[in-house]
Amino acid sequence: MPRSRKVSFQIYLSYTLLGLLFCFSAVFGTIYFQRLEQVILLQAQANYELIGQFAAVKLETVYNETMEQTELLAQAMPVAGKTLDERLQNLPYMIKALENTKNSSSIQVGYANGEYFRLQKIQSDQERQSFKVPDDAVWLVQNTTEQDGVRPMQVLSFNAQLQRLSRHFISANDYDPRQRPWYQQAQYQSEHAVVTDPYYFHFDKNIGVSYSQKIRNSDAVVAIAIKLTSVLAILEQQQVTASSRLALIDQKNQVLAMKIASRSSFIPDIIVAADGSKHLPRLEDQNTPVLHALLALPEQEKGHSQLIRALDENWSGYRRQIAVPGGSPLTLMIASPHRELLAQVLELKKHSLFIFLVCLLVAIAATLFLSRRVSRPLRKLAYEADRIARFDFEAPPKVESHIKEIAELSHAMAGMRATINSFLSIAGNLSSESHFDSLLARVLTELSSICHADAGILYLFDSEQKSFHATLRYLHQTIEPCPEQVIAASDRHLLSTSCDPSSSITMLSGEALQQTFPAMYTEDMAAREQLYLLTIPLLDKSRQLVGAIVLLMEGNHIDSGRQAMAVAISGAAAIAIENQRLVLEQKNLLEAFIQLLAMAIDAKSPYTGGHCQRVPDLTKNLAKAACDEQEGNFADFTMSEAEWEELHIAAWLHDCGKVTTPEYVFDKATKLETLYDRIHEIRMRFEVLKRDAEIDYWQQLHAGGDATQLATQRDQLLATLDEEFQLIADCNLGGEFLSAEKIARIHEIGKRRWTRSLSDRIGISHNELLRKQTTPEPTLPVQEYLLDDKPEHLIAREAQDKIAPGNPHRFKVDVPEYLYNRGELYNLSVARGTLSAEERYKINEHMIQTIRLLEQLPLPRHLRQVPHIAGSHHEKLNGTGYPRRLSAEEMGVKERIMAIADVFEALTASDRPYKTGKTLSESLNIMRFMVKDRHLDGDLFALFLRSGVYLDYARRYLKPEQIDTIQIADYL
Repeated sequence: MPRSRKVSFQIYLSYTLLGLLFCFSAVFGTIYFQRLEQVILLQAQANYELIGQFAAVKLETVYNETMEQTELLAQAMPVAGKTLDERLQNLPYMIKALENTKNSSSIQVGYANGEYFRLQKIQSDQERQSFKVPDDAVWLVQNTTEQDGVRPMQVLSFNAQLQRLSRHFISANDYDPRQRPWYQQAQYQSEHAVVTDPYYFHFDKNIGVSYSQKIRNSDAVVAIAIKLTSVLAILEQQQVTASSRLALIDQKNQVLAMKIASRSSFIPDIIVAADGSKHLPRLEDQNTPVLHALLALPEQEKGHSQLIRALDENWSGYRRQIAVPGGSPLTLMIASPHRELLAQVLELKKHSLFIFLVCLLVAIAATLFLSRRVSRPLRKLAYEADRIARFDFEAPPKVESHIKEIAELSHAMAGMRATINSFLSIAGNLSSESHFDSLLARVLTELSSICHADAGILYLFDSEQKSFHATLRYLHQTIEPCPEQVIAASDRHLLSTSCDPSSSITMLSGEALQQTFPAMYTEDMAAREQLYLLTIPLLDKSRQLVGAIVLLMEGNHIDSGRQAMAVAISGAAAIAIENQRLVLEQKNLLEAFIQLLAMAIDAKSPYTGGHCQRVPDLTKNLAKAACDEQEGNFADFTMSEAEWEELHIAAWLHDCGKVTTPEYVFDKATKLETLYDRIHEIRMRFEVLKRDAEIDYWQQLHAGGDATQLATQRDQLLATLDEEFQLIADCNLGGEFLSAEKIARIHEIGKRRWTRSLSDRIGISHNELLRKQTTPEPTLPVQEYLLDDKPEHLIAREAQDKIAPGNPHRFKVDVPEYLYNRGELYNLSVARGTLSAEERYKINEHMIQTIRLLEQLPLPRHLRQVPHIAGSHHEKLNGTGYPRRLSAEEMGVKERIMAIADVFEALTASDRPYKTGKTLSESLNIMRFMVKDRHLDGDLFALFLRSGVYLDYARRYLKPEQIDTIQIADYL
C-alpha cells in the first residue's frame, strides 16, 4: 500500500479572509459614521441659527411694538393731565395702547413734581388680592396727586366696561417716579423712546424693562413696561433636544430668562444686595456648568456652533446677539449634548453593527465548516494538551492526520505525556516523604528503576569534613544499609573525580569495581570484562553538593533520555534531601531550645525542682495509654504525628511563663520576706524599745525615783516586749492558720510607738523615694508605729499588668488592685501560708504569661494549639480554674491529660525545699477528691490507674518510701 502523502497544514488556513473582511468593514464603518456625525452636527448648527433668528424676530417684534406705542403716546396722545379726573379722561387711549401691545403689562406717567399715574391690566386673582380689588376688576389705576406737601396714592379698579368698582387710599406712599430708571433715562432723550436695563418692578414685584419718552410739550414722562414673562414665552417655544440648555442674558451677563432641559422656562430668583437694592442674578451665579463653559469660550463666526466639555460629556454650544431697539443688545445661548444630537447616528450604528455581525457570523460559519475536517486532529491534540495541563495522564486516543506537522506533533506529545507523568509521579513521591531515612531509600529506588541499574549506592556529602559517606545501597532489587565507607573529596577516588556538576559514565572492570565500590560488588561480576557506572551528583537549588548516587548497569549503552530524566529527578531529590535535612536540624534545634528553657525554669528556683522535665514524660505516657485503648470512652481517640509533636512542645513549655515570676515570690518562706526578710527590721525596732526602757529606768532613777519600783516596771516591760516579738516571729513563719484573735493581737502590738530621728528618705532608690513623696515628710524626731501599713508599701499596678474584661485572650481572673502590698500589718495578717493576695496572683500569673509568650511565637499551622494546650493545665472541669475558667466542653482530651500530669507530679515531687513528697496513696487520694469536685477528668484518672502509668512513673522518679501499696478499686 503506497504511503499517504503528507501536505502542509498552511494550505488549509483560510482565516485571512475573515481578517480582511473585518478590517474592511471596520474602516468603511468608521469613515461612514464619522461623516454622518459631521452632517448631524452641521444640521444642528443650522437649527441653532433658525432658533436664534426666530427668537430675535420675536423679541424685536415685542420691543418694536412697545417702542412705537410709547412714541405714539408721547407725541400724539394727550396722556398728561394734572388732576385725577383729567387723567382718567385719557383712560380709553391708554387701554387701547395696552391692547395694541399684547406683551406690555402697564403704562406709567411720571411728572416733574413727583406725581404719578399708572394703568395696569389685572390678569390673575393673585394680582387682585395683592391690590385689594374686587374679583370682577379688569383694570387697575394708581394715582398720586400732591396735596399739602404729601402725595397719597389712590388705587381705583374698573371692570371691562370701565365702570369704577372700588377706590381706596394708601397714605404711607414713598414712591417717587423721578427715582425710577425709566423716568431718568427719558430726560436725556426726547426724540425717541429709550429702553431701560432689566429692573425690579416696584408694584407687581416682577422683573422687566420699560420703554419711556418725555411727553411732547409737557414736563411728564410716559413709559410702557414689558415683563420678562413675555421673553419666557418665546423661550418656551424653542426645543432642540430633551436635555438642551437655553438662556437669554444681557451685556452684564444678567439672566433674563432660562430653560434647563425639558423643564419650563423660568426667571432666576432676584438677588438682594447688602444695601437693600435688588437686581437680576448673573449667569455665573447659576448652577449651569454647561452654560458656564459656553460663556467662557471666545466668540465664533455667526452660524457656527462650538464644542464644549461639561458634565462628563461633549456638548454643542451656540451664541447669538439679538438687537434691542433703543437699547443694548442681548445674547441668546443654546447648548445640546452630543448623545442626543447624534442619537439617530448611534441608533444607525447599532443596526449597522447588527447587520455586520450577522454577515460576519455567516462568513465565520462558512470558513469553520470548510476547515473543520482538516482541523479536527489539531483540536484533539489541543484537548490532549489541556489534559496534560490539568495533570490528566490517562492513555490518550491515537490521533491520525494526513498533515505532516500534526502527525509529528501527535507523536511528540505522546512522548511528552509519558515523560511528564513519570517525572511528576517520582517527584510527588519524593516530596511526600516526611522521614529523612525513608526519603533516602525512595531516591535510590527511583533512580535505580529509571536507569534499569543492577546495583547502586547513595552517598551523602559532609560539607564540614569534605567527604562522602555511604548510607544506603541497592542490590538484588532491595534497599539496605550500606557498609561504612568514607571517601574524602580530596582523594583521587573515582567518585571524587567523576562527581562534577553533570552526570558522567565510566567504564571499569570487575576488579576495579571491587576496589572502588566494594558494597556493590558480587561474585557474578568477576567474570564481566566491562562494567558501566553512572555517577549522578545531587545538587541543591544553590548548586551546592548534597551527595551523589553511583549506579551499576549492564551492557555498553545507556539510553540518553533515561539518563537526562535521572539527572532531572536527581535535582528534585537533592532539594528534597536538603529540605528534609534542614527540617530535621531545625526540629532538633527547637527541641534543644525548648528543653533548655524548661531546665532553666527548673533551675531558677528549688521550689519547682525538675517539674518542667517530668511533666512531659508523664503527659506523653498517659496520652499513649489513651491511644492504646480499644474500648470505652477512648476507643476512638487517636493522635497524628503532628498532634504528638504539638503535645510534646506544649508539655515542655507548659510553665514557660515562670520566667517572668520574681524569684523572691516563688521562694517566699516568711510573710515579711521580699528580697530579704524584713523581720530583722522589726526585731531592731523591738531592740530600740528595749533600749528605751533601760534609758527610761536610769533617767527616772537619776531624777530620784524609787529603784525597786522602777526596776520592776522595767523588767515587766522587757518581758512583754520579748513575748510580743516572739508572737510576731512565730506569725511570720506562716506555719499554721492565723486566728482572728492573733490578728487582733498583732494590730494591738503594732500600735506601740518608737522614735525615729533620722530621715527615711535618704540613701534609698528612686522608685521608693517617689512612693514616700506621696505624703509630706514629718519633722524629726518623729514617733512611728512599731508595725504599720504605710502608703509607700503600696506598689501600683501599671496598665500593662491589668486585664480588662473581654480581653482577646479571654482571661477571666480577679486582678488585685496593687501589684504588691508590702504593708507589715497586711502581710503578718495573712491567715494561711506566707503569700499575700498580690503575691499569690503573681505566682498564678505564670499561666497568663505562658499563653501570652507562646501566642507571640510564629508557630506553624499544625502547632497553633500549643498555647491553648500549654495554658489550660490549671483549668477545671467545673469552670473554676484559671486563667480562662474554661468549662468541660472547652477542654479537650490533651488539656485534661496535662492537668492530671501536672497535679500528680506536684503532689509526688520530693525535690521541693518547702515540702516532702507525698506517697502514692496520699497523692491518689487527693486526686480522687479532685475528681469528685470535678477539678480533674474522672475517665482519664481511671485510665491513669488502670494502665499503670502512675506506677511506671513512680518507679522512675519517686523515692522507694513513697511507693506504698494501693488498691486501684479504692480510688475509682
